[in-house]
Amino acid sequence: MSATAASDVDDVPAPSSTRRERTGWYFYDWAMSAFSTTVITVFLGPFLTTVTELAAGCELGADTCSGYVYPLGIKVAAGSYFPYLVSLSVFLTVFVLPVVGAVADRSVHKKRLLAAMAFTGAAATVAMLFVTGDRYLLGGALFLVANIAFGAGVVVYNSFLPQLGGPDDRDGISSRGWALGYLGGGLLLALNLVAVQSLDNGQPERTLDLARWSIVSAGLWWALFTLVPLRWLREHPTAAALHGGGNVLTDGFRQLGRTLRQLKAYPLTLFFLLAFLVYNDGIQTVIALASQYGTEELRLGQSTLIVTILLVQFLAFGGALALGALAARIGAWKTVLLSLVLWTGVILGAFRLPAEAPLPFMALGAAIGLVLGGSQALSRSLFSQLIPAGREGEYYGFYEISDKGTSWLGPLAFGLVFQLTNSYRVGLVSLLIFFVVGFLLLLAVPMRRAIVAAGNTPPRVL
Repeated sequence: MSATAASDVDDVPAPSSTRRERTGWYFYDWAMSAFSTTVITVFLGPFLTTVTELAAGCELGADTCSGYVYPLGIKVAAGSYFPYLVSLSVFLTVFVLPVVGAVADRSVHKKRLLAAMAFTGAAATVAMLFVTGDRYLLGGALFLVANIAFGAGVVVYNSFLPQLGGPDDRDGISSRGWALGYLGGGLLLALNLVAVQSLDNGQPERTLDLARWSIVSAGLWWALFTLVPLRWLREHPTAAALHGGGNVLTDGFRQLGRTLRQLKAYPLTLFFLLAFLVYNDGIQTVIALASQYGTEELRLGQSTLIVTILLVQFLAFGGALALGALAARIGAWKTVLLSLVLWTGVILGAFRLPAEAPLPFMALGAAIGLVLGGSQALSRSLFSQLIPAGREGEYYGFYEISDKGTSWLGPLAFGLVFQLTNSYRVGLVSLLIFFVVGFLLLLAVPMRRAIVAAGNTPPRVL
């Protein structure tokens, strides 16, 4: 362990938190999950694809569209526009998120930074109200702002985790946060489901309007419930923040530069991060493009998609807690490996789904729900064990590059395969490589040795 890391370990107090504070931390997951569920998973893909198809000259409500749009003069198939946007947003976050993490580590007011990111993302989401007609460029720009702000907020949020509990507590804390997030996201989705079923008269114009207002509701939900963690969380400034006296932004850039130069001192942490970036890219691509696959390839109605995602949300609440309990018995590392085997089965099952058959699609959604929350929650807590003390924000900045809604290679592969084959099923199969390679990489990580190398104490069970 480097001298700098050793000094940080000595200066930072042992993790301690109150139940009220942990509950406040859980509630940010409740708040932000409305964006990842209602916006990313359900409504935005089909909504923005429809707007893009209108801009490409296709008729509203047409079963197929082979038109093209030309953002910045680049020829893009209408069906590939949204996947390409997701990839572009992640390319931009590669530069933004580590800087946000470094600033968070240098700031004694991390909650203010969390508020800035959350309210910026929520405002961009609410502004989707103005994406009407063929304004696909406005919708794309707002999505980029919202998704980058979302990722930046998660970086700051995740950086609180190591201060909320010791090595043996973090799997449970992380799992409860994910579980409450799925419950909150599912509740808003249920309300949107009632609205869609009650107000949709079968006309494409009405369906598009309901999708737009559902997206807006997620922005309002995100902003409103962010007030809870801002009130209940306590600041946990790092030693660098307490001892620093310069400009937080410039100091953050300098610290990020030092961290990048020192990353080679933690090769096992980097190896875990590589494994996570690969397999979680596959997970996030499934989440982001599931609605588009259901709408365009399986020709399922919006109500079927919402019911399925709602099923995923509530089963993921129990799945996150169940896999968290399993991790307490066999260890988080083994539990995540098991979840990746199950994810491979999910992709194979999705490829074989028949078109216009809601029940098989819902059954697959139930399988996703059982494995989804645990694989993500336990990955987050595992990574917390591999971060040198005092560098939580920076390292979670790198981590978040492939976390909620910010996958890039998966959507890029999906979009390219679709553009070449005009088949969403073939695009889906291309995601298998992410789960297989991610499993092999994670299997090769010596977790206990990696945790010790980062200067931390391993949990009793790995």
